[in-house]
Amino acid sequence: MMVPLWTALCWPQALPPRSLAAREVPVPETVSPVLREAIAPAWNPPVVPRNADEWRAFARQRDEVRAKQLPELRERLGVRVEETKIAGVRVYRVRPASIAPVNRERLLVHLHGGAYVFSGGETAAYEAILMAGHGGIEVLSVDYRMPPDAPFPAALDDAVAVWREVIRKNPAAKTGMFGTSAGGGLTLATVLKLKELKVPLPGALMAGTPWSDLTKTGDTYFTNEMIDNVLGTNDGMLDGAARLYANGRDLKDPLLSPVYGDLSGFPPALLLSGTRDLFLSNTVRTHRKLRDGGGTADLVVYEGQSHGQYMIVNRAPESAEAFRETARFFDKHLKR
Repeated sequence: MMVPLWTALCWPQALPPRSLAAREVPVPETVSPVLREAIAPAWNPPVVPRNADEWRAFARQRDEVRAKQLPELRERLGVRVEETKIAGVRVYRVRPASIAPVNRERLLVHLHGGAYVFSGGETAAYEAILMAGHGGIEVLSVDYRMPPDAPFPAALDDAVAVWREVIRKNPAAKTGMFGTSAGGGLTLATVLKLKELKVPLPGALMAGTPWSDLTKTGDTYFTNEMIDNVLGTNDGMLDGAARLYANGRDLKDPLLSPVYGDLSGFPPALLLSGTRDLFLSNTVRTHRKLRDGGGTADLVVYEGQSHGQYMIVNRAPESAEAFRETARFFDKHLKR
């Protein structure tokens, strides 16, 4: 149906959605063979948990699978992990075999992903191991509380509490913060909260494909639906996790969806995504918001990658590239 130009200009809500014929999307030949193998499989929709017990069981099952990967990953990257507590919150101190001389007085605080319901316990440190190993820097990974037992604002409270304690001994300007997916969203939300509390901010951030908008808003929630073979769609499990975490709060609250917050005055930030990422629009919108707020923000979009595959496909050369890119960004912006 054609829409008159005047109607389209005055009432953009009248514009119809675009319908596309069924088509095949080939696996790109412009990525490594390891990543091509990960791109090829179609998305397999998970069963959506219906109650708190089912969410707990689902999270436990997923975390057990990832936990089995950790011994090999630690050994391959030459990283040691020690469980401890900071401000009453369980954290994992992740140390590489060799810390780069420039990083000996620096530290990174890591907030893990997992839709705010997965990657608890030792699996919280999965991405931190990659960062420490490839970046030659010590990382503290925060095992924050999660729903269904501890919905919002428990995760945010834990992140803030750990940060406050960390900067008692480590200058904020020499300390970075990072995370992927929900961890990227929580990184941004934590900085918003620190601004509100007038607490010193991290020297730099990395928000990888951040879940910066818990609502289905943004172009690639639609254009990359089912193209992304990690998340697939916002409908079902992902939307359910968002609502479980929010616990009745407006999903556009900036402390849940930080893209709606005031991002002026933020530290330098690196944002990562991929061309097939369901959250590419989240990442692009956050980047633009940071830039509009006068901040320094770099955006890196990787060829062919679905959500967080630079982390998930950890043997691909693209994974090492992403974490080395992140290390260079922190090296550039953290105080020496």
